Amino acid sequence: MSLQAVFPGLPAKILIAADRLALKLGVFRRPIRAEELIERARRRTGLTDFGDWQFEVPLSVLLESYETEADLSIFGRIGTRWDVLRFLTNLLRLRDEELKDPSILDEPIERPIFILGLPRSGTTFLHNLVARDPSNVVPRCWQTLFPYPIAGMASDTTDQRAKLTARQYSRFLLLAPELPSLHPLEADAAQECIEITGHVFRSLRFDTTHHIPSYQAWLDREGHLEAYRFHKRFLQHLQHQNGRTRWVLKSPDHIFAIDALRAVYPDACFVFVHRDPMKVLPSVARLTEVLRQPFSRNIDRIQIGRQVSERWRLGARMLIDAADSLRSMPHRAFHVRYPELIKDPLGTLSSLYRHFGLTFDTRGEELFRRAIEERPNGGYGRNSYRFEDYGLNPATERHRYFSYVARFGVQTEIT
Repeated sequence: MSLQAVFPGLPAKILIAADRLALKLGVFRRPIRAEELIERARRRTGLTDFGDWQFEVPLSVLLESYETEADLSIFGRIGTRWDVLRFLTNLLRLRDEELKDPSILDEPIERPIFILGLPRSGTTFLHNLVARDPSNVVPRCWQTLFPYPIAGMASDTTDQRAKLTARQYSRFLLLAPELPSLHPLEADAAQECIEITGHVFRSLRFDTTHHIPSYQAWLDREGHLEAYRFHKRFLQHLQHQNGRTRWVLKSPDHIFAIDALRAVYPDACFVFVHRDPMKVLPSVARLTEVLRQPFSRNIDRIQIGRQVSERWRLGARMLIDAADSLRSMPHRAFHVRYPELIKDPLGTLSSLYRHFGLTFDTRGEELFRRAIEERPNGGYGRNSYRFEDYGLNPATERHRYFSYVARFGVQTEIT
């Protein structure tokens, strides 16, 4: 997120021109080497022990895919180096804290609640609402960037880390000014779990911001168990610092790793959020385009449309399978439909709490009401998208998602 930090204050048009000049001059073409970044992380932190995480292979696969498929811009290369280095330094710091205090790994993560569903279906809105309840805890954006106080800062660093994250986000938005209307980006907002699993380079986050089909195919074959083992360990670190609590976690991409998730969290509960795929698909395609623009020299809308359609058709089928697998444990699953969530968010929350046996007290209700008033519609802008911009045919897509719509009684939304 700190591409703009390298060139603070420059508008996106100037940065694009600089990238074209760099391409013409042939600069910034040196391959990004995993071993160089690993050594740099060790020098930066003064630490050497990464622990038992086997991240070298996924990192090498990711970087190779970046080099051969992503068509990285100058800012894509700068951003990749910054991103990987941040993950590596965090891994070293997490391991160092474990060596200082092994009790971190004794922290129990009990009955976490996972929110999942098709993207652009209200999962972020719901996650941020639930985060207003002091009885719940979510990973905040600034915590996933900086899980521990930054060396050299004063002992009370929570605000400093949040402020640093906010500055980095504001600079990134100079490169992607359309992003806030598509997906609010704030330092203290609830963060998706793909930012956590990114630390061991086994995350679906990378495929959203870059065209890297080789990496995605490798990850699909490899599976996600290691990623979720790390995910739990990351939560143990946060919990050790802040006290035992009830975790509420979110990512649409959890559905692609449901078996690994349930293996690591056998007592997990699930909130499935459903929305008309005809509203989801062009919105996801547009968000993917906006997120890729700062990092890639060329954006292929047709490729994005094809990828989004295929990926989430698979995701819709997995949502059906996951829901079916929980039929014998109905107390562990709750289903939310987008129109109901938007029309009556407070009523939806009340039903969710009641289903899981949670306390929906007066204080929590007031906090929820305030959040809804502050952010009607979750803070999203009103956007419209055209299927044809991404090579998609609405009639074809509706047919492809028929089983999902029928299984969950998904309401057709009028455009």
